[in-house]
Amino acid sequence: MEPGNNTHISNFLLVGLSEVPELQPLIFGLFLSMYLITVFGNLLIILAVSSDPHLHTPMYFFLSNLSFVDICFTSTTIPRMLQNVQIQSKVITYEGCIVQMHFYILFAGLDDILLTVMAYDRFMAICHPLHYTVTMNAQLCGWLVLVSWIISVLNSLLHNLMILRLSFCSDLEIHHFFCEIQQLIQLACSDTFLNNTVLYFGSVIMGGIPLAGIIYSYSKIVASICGISSAQGQYKAFSTCASHLSVVSLFYFTCLGVYLSSSDTHSSEASAIASVMYTVVTPMLNPFIYSLRNKAVKRALKRFFG
Repeated sequence: MEPGNNTHISNFLLVGLSEVPELQPLIFGLFLSMYLITVFGNLLIILAVSSDPHLHTPMYFFLSNLSFVDICFTSTTIPRMLQNVQIQSKVITYEGCIVQMHFYILFAGLDDILLTVMAYDRFMAICHPLHYTVTMNAQLCGWLVLVSWIISVLNSLLHNLMILRLSFCSDLEIHHFFCEIQQLIQLACSDTFLNNTVLYFGSVIMGGIPLAGIIYSYSKIVASICGISSAQGQYKAFSTCASHLSVVSLFYFTCLGVYLSSSDTHSSEASAIASVMYTVVTPMLNPFIYSLRNKAVKRALKRFFG
């Protein structure tokens, strides 16, 4: 691309979930409610973990980090969408679109990696209980979170740099409610082969490797649980993983739905609707899954409000 080819691009148009005027108040109210539930729900998890000394363990340390990332994740897309609906504008600046895409990829990658780290934590707790306290010390937990941030930031920066090399011509409508990277690549009028290649391999590495780590961890966990003689012991061991396994299943099933819907180039609306499950519904449900299925978190919340 020659220098300055895309300097005339100043705005994109976010089409959103629907262009029907009558549906805009309903969409605004629904997404505002889900956003507030997501923020307050995850904030309560963070406050419960930080205020209760009984929850100062690796599992809840990673959970509080996941809750923080979920708040940031939804905050990259929903407030902008609500603003556009409220002022009845579809415009987002080129710079704003790039920044939104950067943080979206960053926090999506962090979500994925943190779920893998949490699976490793459960693997160590159940398969190697005698070494758990020594292995999962505060220093290692801090390093795992730091490395997760570094990997996610580098991945996001790589995709940003690849988008900045593209030039855009006339069609600037993004058929989504946020600046989704695949939509931006499809709008480019320059060669996108390298972008698609990087996007494909990035998805395999950032999605496939964490998923393989989670599957491996849980295969070992299931084998260890099956080796426990008492049914009560099996239930107790499984109960420590149930919440995390529910969140992982929800995360990857919604991601799969987005992938399958976006594989059809003529189904932009279906892809946007499927993305709602991944970007809004999953972060909103995570606090409920962990609080409703976890007695320790419920006790901490009662003490916090008590």
